[in-house]
Amino acid sequence: MARYLGPRCRLCRREGMKLFLKGNRCNTDKCALARRAYFPGQHGQSSRGKLSNYGLQLREKQKVKRMYGVLEKQFRRYFAIASKKQGVTGEILLQQLERRLDNVVFRSGFATSRVQARQVVRHGMVSVDGKRVTIPSYSINREQNIQIKNKEKIQKFIRDNLEICKDRSVPDWLEVDTKQLKAKILRLPERSDIAVPIKEQLIVELYSK
Repeated sequence: MARYLGPRCRLCRREGMKLFLKGNRCNTDKCALARRAYFPGQHGQSSRGKLSNYGLQLREKQKVKRMYGVLEKQFRRYFAIASKKQGVTGEILLQQLERRLDNVVFRSGFATSRVQARQVVRHGMVSVDGKRVTIPSYSINREQNIQIKNKEKIQKFIRDNLEICKDRSVPDWLEVDTKQLKAKILRLPERSDIAVPIKEQLIVELYSK
């Protein structure tokens, strides 16, 4: 699966907000956005003009894509699935993104960022209901159980991450056992569980043109 390999700090600067693509490092004085709070590029400091409606919609879509580490083709597929289901399309879209296995690993505190969570999954460190899963986009369901591989080196790595992420709150739809390194999906995530400022209706308007 294709993925973005360029400098991540440029993405945060382009969106004008911290996307926490480098985990807890984004809360330190090394954060590029804190040091250079303007768009990247030669004309970054002079390109703060007012956006059109299309510009606002595009930026919102790009922000969510980059936050969850999804490229355009896959993001369009998520939207196509959401638009065919009953309910609010924007909320269903965000629910699908939250249900990605790499996001669940991140939300559980087993990884400091979604980028690292993707690596954890790809390297076979995670099993779902006893079966090893190496697909970051794997969609979890309620009552499923996630377990970290029972290998000393891997478990030490995950426990170190849990210590780093100890101040990060775990969403209500997840139950995490930090001793056994397990997580259980109590229910499917809801819109109220996503605290990040996302205006999903703008994305719906963009793709509905």
